[in-house]
Amino acid sequence: MFETRLGPVPLDCDALATVAQLPSVKFNDAPHAPEHALEVELPFLQVLLPQFAAVPLLVGDATPADVAAALRELWGGSETVIVVSSDLSHFHDHETACRRDAETADMIERGAWARLAAGDACGYLAIAGLLIEATRLGLKATRLSLCNSGDTAGSRDRVVGYGAWMFDDSGGARPQQE
Repeated sequence: MFETRLGPVPLDCDALATVAQLPSVKFNDAPHAPEHALEVELPFLQVLLPQFAAVPLLVGDATPADVAAALRELWGGSETVIVVSSDLSHFHDHETACRRDAETADMIERGAWARLAAGDACGYLAIAGLLIEATRLGLKATRLSLCNSGDTAGSRDRVVGYGAWMFDDSGGARPQQE
């Protein structure tokens, strides 16, 4: 179980057991200690969703195919919310970050997962796995926001990029059958 100031967040033990069957999945609490994504994302989910159980996964050095396989096991219907969290570019000046992050946004929106690299997003492997699975399901990315820390607070000399996308089937595409 995780806990925020808004209360406890239960874990989906059945989903964790399912994904544990994959050869690339290892259970280890230690990597969660320094990782800050959950502490940022969970309060938002607690406000937006009246009740949910979490399946916290860190990608580490898994391959995009490994990530896609885990998502395939976990992805249900409309009751499933998948959140992949990653910063985009790091520590460039504002103009450089805007250009680089726009290129990354274009790769995400075109599903060009194989072109993503570590300099594009620290969580590029998780994003790539999401793009593989989203493509298989016929889902399209819709950009919700793209900015960087220089747009919101602080100096524009050394910024971190952020973006948000929603994936859905509004493009009319049909899932690919296996």
